[in-house]
Amino acid sequence: MLALLCANTPLEAAYSRLLQFELGPAMPGYGVLDVDHWISEGLMAVFFLLIGLEVKREWFQGMLSNPAERRLPIIAAIGGMVVPALIYLAVVATDPAHVRGWAIPAATDIAFAIGVLAILGRHAPASIKLLLVTIAVVDDVGAVAIIALVYTPDLNVAALGAAIALTVLMMTLTIFGLRRLWPYLVGFAALWVLVLASGVHATVAGVLTAMAVPLGQGGKKSPLRSLEHRIHPWVMFGIIPLFGFSSAGVNLGGGFESIGHPVALGVLLGLFLGKQLGVFGAIYVAERAGLVERPEDTNWLQIWGAAVLCGIGFTMSLFIGALAFPGDPVAIEASKLGTLAGSLLAALLGYVILRFAPLVTATELHTDQAADLFAADFDDEDVSPEMLVREDHLHR
Repeated sequence: MLALLCANTPLEAAYSRLLQFELGPAMPGYGVLDVDHWISEGLMAVFFLLIGLEVKREWFQGMLSNPAERRLPIIAAIGGMVVPALIYLAVVATDPAHVRGWAIPAATDIAFAIGVLAILGRHAPASIKLLLVTIAVVDDVGAVAIIALVYTPDLNVAALGAAIALTVLMMTLTIFGLRRLWPYLVGFAALWVLVLASGVHATVAGVLTAMAVPLGQGGKKSPLRSLEHRIHPWVMFGIIPLFGFSSAGVNLGGGFESIGHPVALGVLLGLFLGKQLGVFGAIYVAERAGLVERPEDTNWLQIWGAAVLCGIGFTMSLFIGALAFPGDPVAIEASKLGTLAGSLLAALLGYVILRFAPLVTATELHTDQAADLFAADFDDEDVSPEMLVREDHLHR
């Protein structure tokens, strides 16, 4: 909101000067970075470090550690990335210059989506929250891969080779049991400089470092969890707001004409329509085909609400939008506008669906299952399973 205020008032000139203010030493391949680049290339590398740590923890010890449980979020995330990209491409098909933005609506902003679920409270069951988080984790992996493989225009082979060698060295330290964090943090700083010089987006250094940080086993203290807990508040309450301030400053003076720009319209429709069609459609088809099972205490209306919330693409969509159109400020502004509009619509509709979707109650379960759930709370032998179900229904 502060960025939008600055971009649409007399503060716009000062806002632009602040973001373009250069500071710090000259960096290889870039020269002296301005404030905007220090945030997007520097601080966001710490954001991607946090994402990498979370993904690694979930993959080996958390929600994605069971291969059978990975299937549903992976299928849903793939559908939620492919369909928005196809919708975007269909909208900009007549404008080849803007095809590079196909990945903008493919990402989900988990922080905002979980924020909506937090507002919903009891109207969002735990299984929906778990489903949304796991889809977003897989989604983040896909977004990082796209950034590394698609949005890298020129490569410095020597710097890239040095970055790979340093990554291998850090992983070797992990294999040999080094559990102190400071060598990995020093390696992260050096790796950031090398990746920046290589031409690959510098934020990839955060993901590579996360792959090397030891996870720990059993009752031993986990270096990965320790680092994750230390940087989490700094990322969520510092880096993400700064990135939002530097990236969301869209001039709204064009009104409806601006939203009609092919990039803006493609991103808006990709996030708002593509995400819900892709995620919900993938889950529905996979469940009907017997590939996955829908979470036990959810109905299809709640699954749809979660799929709509996947269309909130704020942070990652803004980030990819800036990478997709270097040197084209009009297209970048259009991608920002489409991201903000699509994310807002997805948040509002997802909230409404989940707020008024009926909760799954015991009456929807088999009577014997309901009896198993509630009989432990009753000692009266005259109470039948059917009465237990009816009592719980009235209580709800």
